[in-house]
Amino acid sequence: MSPNPPEPSGTPATEPTDPDGQLPPVLELKDITMSFGSNEVLKGVTVGLHAGRVTALLGANGAGKSTLIKVLSGVYPSHGGEVVVAGVSATIDSPMTAARHGVQTVHQRIDESIVPGLTVAENLVFEEVVRGEVPRVRSLRKLLPRAREIATTLGLDWSDAVLTKDVFELGIADSQMLLLARALSQRPRVLVLDEPTSTLSASEAERLFALVRRLCEEGVAVLYVTHRLSEVRELAADLVVLRDGRIRSSQHAPFDMPAAVRSMLGDSVVDSGHDLVEQRGTDVALSLRGVQLMKRAEPIDVDLRYGEVTGVVGLIGAGKSELARGIFGADRFLAGEVTLDGKPYRPRHTQDAVANGVYLVPEDRAAEAMLPGWSLTWTATLPFLRGVSRLGVLARRKEQEVGQAVLSDFGIVATSADQPVDSLSGGNQQKVVVGRWMHAGPRVLLLDEPFRGVDIGARGDISRRARDLAAAGACVVVMSSDVEEIREIADRILVMVEGELALDAYTTEIDNDAIVTSMSEVA
Repeated sequence: MSPNPPEPSGTPATEPTDPDGQLPPVLELKDITMSFGSNEVLKGVTVGLHAGRVTALLGANGAGKSTLIKVLSGVYPSHGGEVVVAGVSATIDSPMTAARHGVQTVHQRIDESIVPGLTVAENLVFEEVVRGEVPRVRSLRKLLPRAREIATTLGLDWSDAVLTKDVFELGIADSQMLLLARALSQRPRVLVLDEPTSTLSASEAERLFALVRRLCEEGVAVLYVTHRLSEVRELAADLVVLRDGRIRSSQHAPFDMPAAVRSMLGDSVVDSGHDLVEQRGTDVALSLRGVQLMKRAEPIDVDLRYGEVTGVVGLIGAGKSELARGIFGADRFLAGEVTLDGKPYRPRHTQDAVANGVYLVPEDRAAEAMLPGWSLTWTATLPFLRGVSRLGVLARRKEQEVGQAVLSDFGIVATSADQPVDSLSGGNQQKVVVGRWMHAGPRVLLLDEPFRGVDIGARGDISRRARDLAAAGACVVVMSSDVEEIREIADRILVMVEGELALDAYTTEIDNDAIVTSMSEVA
């Protein structure tokens, strides 16, 4: 069995009280800073975690949540500021040190904690073997009793057949449960859960919630990182919002969720006028009926029309990318039917979507839309090789014509169309990716977070092109978590919350307050 965490050493810190004025924090982060080169990610974060309470940590992409978690779990030891455990300054310079201080973290990315090539049982006892608490034995059978004990911590009734198979044969949800059971077997003082329900079904999530409540009753402090506001309302006693590396607001239950969302999004949500001339389409391009985007979401019905830009806005994990990828055939919807121009539309893969004139600019352009070292021309023509080929052989002149047209039409700053696309600035890379699809004349163009990492000039260029495309008759759908970005480009706005539609209105009918309030509703 795991030993009790050692008594922390060092100078006692000042002991602030908890929100109820009773006890000091079990763990406190004081003025934490963290930089990667010249990029300052954490800029003086102070937060305390109290025994028996769930503290929800909210923040948009790039807020610094993952970095803060890795500081707390010992992955990033070279940070500024101070970590205080049980009132005493502590050095947490590795995950093993964090565990000795009673801090256990279940990371969102399974591959960061699962050990490849080992069995389920070996993964369950891995940390205890490393610490020498369980003897290193060659016989897997001798590890099974302790592995069963750990699995039972979470009520996992896994047979020996499951425990002895390769860990990569487990599904994602079971892998998440494995990591949680391993963390709980150490009887932590502090448990950090990073998006713990992202892969769980409704029943599995309910079991997790019951467990979190039980841990709180036993005095564990829980830091719960999530994008699901419903989970915050259900579990959390305290809430903190991280934005641009700083704590921007904190609350105690009951929470003012619209205020929390405003803190996440920043000053951009202050309502302002805009000179967009609204376009309203009449002809339906895509009709979605009974489409389920996420495991615990109710099905949605929505029509997307030609001749207008539809903006889909929501927090991280609201279902925007699931909607885009399902329409494009990159993933399958969990349920439902889609028609394109009134005819059944069931893309088996992305090539089917492209053949139907349905194009997607994905959220992660580097990983999903570009190849390292490829030229601007090759990148621009990649999805349309048949159009630049003769008898199965690439026609260099046609290729160059397309590459040059994309470069010129979209004002891409490059030495030539043969310049490697990954040597361009972020804004110009995005123009290449957007430009190749727009140049091909889409019926439906899906833009998932098209403005992420681009400057204001590129953002304006992409917005104008998208609106021109819609004015010419295309159906354009833009996904973003930024309210102002959506209001600058969209004629119609859909607000998504946890895979469901919370609002559907034209921009002249609503203000930012209505959007933010809808974003903060619980699905």
